[in-house]
Amino acid sequence: MSAETTGKRLAYLCLQATREGQASFAHVHEIIKGLRKRGWQVDLYEPPYARAPHEPPLSKKLLHFVGVQIQMLRTLRAKRYDAVYIRHHPFDPITVAALRLLKVPMILEVNGPYEDLYLAFPWTRPFRWVWTPLMRYGMRQADAVITVTEPLVRWAQQEAGHPRVYLISNGVDIDLFRPDTDLPPPAGVRLPYALFFGVLAAWQGIETLLEAVQRPEWPEPLHLVIAGDGALRSAVEQAAQKCSRIIYLGKVPYRQIPSLIRHSICGVAPMSAIKRNCTGVMPLKVFETLACGIPVVVSDLPGMACLVRQGECGLVTPPENAVQLALAIRQLYEDDTLRVAMGRRGRALIEAAHSWDARAEDTHRLLLQVLER
Repeated sequence: MSAETTGKRLAYLCLQATREGQASFAHVHEIIKGLRKRGWQVDLYEPPYARAPHEPPLSKKLLHFVGVQIQMLRTLRAKRYDAVYIRHHPFDPITVAALRLLKVPMILEVNGPYEDLYLAFPWTRPFRWVWTPLMRYGMRQADAVITVTEPLVRWAQQEAGHPRVYLISNGVDIDLFRPDTDLPPPAGVRLPYALFFGVLAAWQGIETLLEAVQRPEWPEPLHLVIAGDGALRSAVEQAAQKCSRIIYLGKVPYRQIPSLIRHSICGVAPMSAIKRNCTGVMPLKVFETLACGIPVVVSDLPGMACLVRQGECGLVTPPENAVQLALAIRQLYEDDTLRVAMGRRGRALIEAAHSWDARAEDTHRLLLQVLER
């Protein structure tokens, strides 16, 4: 623990309720754990329904968004926070404005462009003339902005109008996600298989993946295991009924994901080249797969494509190209030597520079810089 940070207090505001198994859960709680390890006293403020089995209707969510911020601002003086860390959200301008008035240092974490909001909640698109300036306001007022890819850094600098934008990418728990294969394959899978896990959304390239598995280029004995939930769940379920190669597991507990990865021949991240992804993508699934010593097949998009190419730990294919995706997976399936070598390089790459602890160290150092200013 650094004596330099002993006693320093940080409020962490996350209006997106974190749920185990989602990328936001790992990111938020791993960074907090790493900061506490370095001596920070961190209090997390998030909606109370994060611990409920189901999310409330939108009207109640909006009330929670406001209520959580009021709760944090009320305790701001009493707890004497040295800084506030905000995971950027369309409703956080309430806190941003208050912190500027109170002159409390503020760090804003930005994980995607404005388009994320309009894709996730299409009803907001007609009102983008309101939401875009509100979200831009937060970036302009922040003492520091954190993003996860180089293209997103450049985008945020342009939108914020200042250079105080820093790259601190996603990471992985290298103790949970590791190459050990002593556990049996999860129930419901059939070996051998390629693996996709995560949110079943259009921008994830699910439709391309479902097309690829039914192509003649796909290896005949190889299954495709899909784990997760989302808007395209029904499309995945229908495809699984028609194609015996597809095994859909539904939502899988987070702690079972490492075993699911370890028994696969490769992980797949076939994201689409839509506007939401143009500022780069660094999905957790890529880090988690590589940490298990398994190669990945990813779309040629900024961020993850560069990681895979530089680390020589997988294959890169054009977005939305089912034929090339199937051929890449076939190459890994047929070439054991290549697959094992890529898996080893992937694990070494993650251990060297991409653990959550390393990301927490970067965040810790940036917080100290902000406080010094």
